Amino acid sequence: MKITAVDAFILESPYENVAPEGSDEAHGVRHCLLLKVSTDEGLVGWSDIETAPHVAAAVVAAPASGAGVFEGLRALVLGEDPFEVERLWDRIYRGTIYYGRRGAAIQVLSGFDLACHDIIGKAVGRPVHKLLGGARRDRVRAYASTLFRSTPDAMRRACEFYRSRGFTAVKFGWGVFGRDRRQDIRLVEAAREALGPDMDLLIDPGWMVNRSAHDAIQLCRDLEPYHIFWLEDFLHPECYEGYAAVKAAGVKTRLAAGEQEATAWGFHDLITRGRIDVAQPDLSRCGGFTHARRIAWEAERAGIDVCPHAWLTDLLTAASLHFNAVLPRSLFLEYNVCDNPMLREIVGNPLRLDPDGFIPVPQGPGLGIEIDERAVRKFCVGQA
Repeated sequence: MKITAVDAFILESPYENVAPEGSDEAHGVRHCLLLKVSTDEGLVGWSDIETAPHVAAAVVAAPASGAGVFEGLRALVLGEDPFEVERLWDRIYRGTIYYGRRGAAIQVLSGFDLACHDIIGKAVGRPVHKLLGGARRDRVRAYASTLFRSTPDAMRRACEFYRSRGFTAVKFGWGVFGRDRRQDIRLVEAAREALGPDMDLLIDPGWMVNRSAHDAIQLCRDLEPYHIFWLEDFLHPECYEGYAAVKAAGVKTRLAAGEQEATAWGFHDLITRGRIDVAQPDLSRCGGFTHARRIAWEAERAGIDVCPHAWLTDLLTAASLHFNAVLPRSLFLEYNVCDNPMLREIVGNPLRLDPDGFIPVPQGPGLGIEIDERAVRKFCVGQA
């Protein structure tokens, strides 16, 4: 089997990416990148990639430079065997190393790795979790991943909605959080009251507000009465010593981080220097399944949990389900609840939440997700 084409589709939502004004759901990202890898045997693999789509499309389409280290993805993989994921991972990493190593280049590499695993699964008639070593579970508990609302009443109404849908855990992030500490606490307090003591509440306060480790320690202590499950990505992604300082302060809350991190080498530093409790690799950004497995080994060695970050279409959600299925211990599946037709309509067989708050792991070949290419064309505004 040989790769015959690699296509990057830039999709555009009909809605702006803005925080909700009331209790209504956010529309989420304005643009999304889909990667399609085709083969000479008629099998195709898909992935979505959380990145800057227009930049990533240029990474896919860049021509061969002749130097061997400034190459585009397509130039590196056409004619190659998609089964050879380890060798191809290294070929792409080295071939983009002078402008890559992090950011859009590693994110495109991640998406390509996911798409190759999708192809392999389809070729052998097995779900991806079989390729990763075998599932320990066939369902994963999901949390609703959403933005902070601007008032306590709006927070309560949002919580009541997610409870009615069957979720047993909710994560609020970004939005208005970080503008006013007293209001921040009121929002979390309202969420805890609405969810009750038995539902898990997770908080992502955003790192772009430039808090110090001292600020983060105080935030953890302010939130402790509300028994949040974890505090996520609350410092600059490279502030490993800051994370360690918060941990050393003896806070009771789990510290989670890693959605901006990439490769097992990067996660080694985050885990050993940052002393986090939960590593959060995003499969479309960390290096795909090939490096996610190594990241899981780093976490297991350190005695911490892994919970993949996933906030795009059901392609990334399904990939995260397969990864969760093989982990020694699974905490949650992040489920993007945003109201965005661009992310929903392209999937022909959407994932479904069971009444008890779990989502089944796909059992079809590959990722188990069918893409409606007519819907892709409907939202497509650029192709590389």
